[in-house]
Amino acid sequence: MFNRIKLLLCCVSLAFLIIPNAFSNGIYSSQQLKFHHKVLNDFAKFSIPGGAYVVIKDDRIVALETIGYTDLTKSSTVNAETAFRLASVSKTFAGTLTTMLGQERYLNLDDPVTRFVPHFKLAEVDAAHKITLKHLLSHSSGLMPNAYDNLLHENWSMDKIIDRFSKIEPLCKPAQCYGYQNIAYSLVQPAIEASQPKTYAQLLQHKIFTPLAMANASVGYQPFIQSHNIAKPHILKKRINTGKYNRHGKSIKQYVWRTVSIAPDYYKVSPAAGVNASILDMAKWLIANLGYKPEILSKELLTEITEPRIRTKRDLRKRYWRRLLQDAHYGYGWRIYQMKDFKLIYHSGWVEGYRADIGYAPELGIGFAMLMNAESNVIGRLSSEFWSNAKLYTSGI
Repeated sequence: MFNRIKLLLCCVSLAFLIIPNAFSNGIYSSQQLKFHHKVLNDFAKFSIPGGAYVVIKDDRIVALETIGYTDLTKSSTVNAETAFRLASVSKTFAGTLTTMLGQERYLNLDDPVTRFVPHFKLAEVDAAHKITLKHLLSHSSGLMPNAYDNLLHENWSMDKIIDRFSKIEPLCKPAQCYGYQNIAYSLVQPAIEASQPKTYAQLLQHKIFTPLAMANASVGYQPFIQSHNIAKPHILKKRINTGKYNRHGKSIKQYVWRTVSIAPDYYKVSPAAGVNASILDMAKWLIANLGYKPEILSKELLTEITEPRIRTKRDLRKRYWRRLLQDAHYGYGWRIYQMKDFKLIYHSGWVEGYRADIGYAPELGIGFAMLMNAESNVIGRLSSEFWSNAKLYTSGI
């Protein structure tokens, strides 16, 4: 299942890639080998159909690994250009694009959302007028978390869902409490599209994807299903007790996955969950966010989107991360985690059949991303494992 072939950078279509000169004679250090074996072991243990990860140091790819297959037929292996759904990692692009347009004076982040969505109302009179674009980007609108996400699975139009917000009483005033959103977050799209004669997808392509040569990146359901190289979604069908035990005495389970249809629901909220991309695209996105493409993502832009805007205390209790985090905030489309020795800019994503994780540490010049075509929490464990040993992983590079 796990194909590992050493290749030159030009050969990105095969199942495994190490960039030349990343390691002495192309050989892993002990820490790099330890992490890679952990990834392979966890993919095997949980029978993850397919995935990929990339490690960045400064402006270059240290390692790019692809694992497994695009679906359970095993007719096509995942390669560096296989597109996955990014789910909520899409917010990193929306936050960046909106802030970029703000700095270019095409829009104002202090504008109320009602300027662009006049029918957006809350139960409390005039409360909606106090919510600005910057409150949407930082999840500090004062709304209850994940407001009406359940309606995305119903055959409701976005206009009908937005009308439903008139029944919601705010939990707090804007900028005073954190409440993660998908539908409300996506209300930045009308503001973006009002700023220029282009759609949201066209602007992302023009301002980010094309300049960064993110050749497999797209926005929306149709571009994804029309691609010839995508990872198909999988959900867990069942866990089977094998009757065997590991060396710690824990029961060994067999995980059985099922390939499912690509659900269009969250494509309704493109800024929140509508981006598709490959692991090679994620490498380029990380390099730009680490500051090595200042002509595209300026230093001023990166500073603004990663400024802590609202504290996210619940993250401090998050499984796998609670032992690592000292503080947690949200910026504009990115989470800002304070680790013991460095700051981590991070986001994760989860939509039916897919998981995604991305993060970078500006002080260390390190970036890491992982994509999976299965809904498995193992991605959080592997990501936190990487960041707990990030300095060791890239030492000597």
